[in-house]
Amino acid sequence: MTTPRTIERTFPAVRTTEGGGFIVHRPFPTRLLMDFDPFLLLDEMGPIDYAPGEAKGAPDHPHRGFETVTYVLEGQFGHKDSAGHEGTLRAGDVQWMTAGAGVVHSEMPDPSFVRSGGRVHGLQLWVNLPRRDKMIEPRYQEIASASIPVATSADGRVRVKVIAGEALGVKAAIETRTPILYQHFSLQPGASVTQPVPADFRVFAYSLSGKGFYGEGDARQEIDAQKMVVFENDGESVTFAAGTEPLEVLLLGGVPLKEPVVRYGPFVMNTEDEIRQAVIDYQAGRMGSIAH
Repeated sequence: MTTPRTIERTFPAVRTTEGGGFIVHRPFPTRLLMDFDPFLLLDEMGPIDYAPGEAKGAPDHPHRGFETVTYVLEGQFGHKDSAGHEGTLRAGDVQWMTAGAGVVHSEMPDPSFVRSGGRVHGLQLWVNLPRRDKMIEPRYQEIASASIPVATSADGRVRVKVIAGEALGVKAAIETRTPILYQHFSLQPGASVTQPVPADFRVFAYSLSGKGFYGEGDARQEIDAQKMVVFENDGESVTFAAGTEPLEVLLLGGVPLKEPVVRYGPFVMNTEDEIRQAVIDYQAGRMGSIAH
């Protein structure tokens, strides 16, 4: 038997505007929580319904020193970068972009989607890179929905998409620079799951929809959707359960880097000097540009 982790604290997702004007719900960074080592940001984009001609995105912008993980739930996102990568992410797809030394990137809706309109819902996670990897060559891992490992519980009432780490006996296809778990659980009403987590991982859950129960026994709490549930490092598993409605919940965790974090917009380094150099390199065109 594993010892279940208790809940340390919950944080609400704050509604804000990003990029060209699209709405996100952000549990961090906010004034209450700056980061969650090794993660720097989590944005839930939408869900929002766009009329024809309304869809918005994030025009050309640079990144250095971290990774962006884009997970599309509904709709589609077009992407281009200064290294010549280009494509479209559709429902269920994941793009794990290691910006490393630097890349200029754009995430814009496909022209056909702009014309037709429709619902957009997705997530972007920023994963910090350790000092040793800050200046590595940029790299992409794009995994189509059909190639992301999925597992189902023995009773068929819990399903999980394993983006990183391992759950219900299934391992992820994506390689990570540091030990990370990123899992999307779907629970039918009344279903519950106890997921083992490594002792050295900091772990949180974020519900996309449905009111859920987190923790066990007297420590169990009922928590609404769009709340970040931070678990203490006092056990080897986390438990959550659906109430009277289905529960869609993300479980994320990783080994903290415990390194200095200096942020300046889309640059995340270890020192102020490295940030200044990133700005100089971007302004000098050393991160390239996107051909339009």
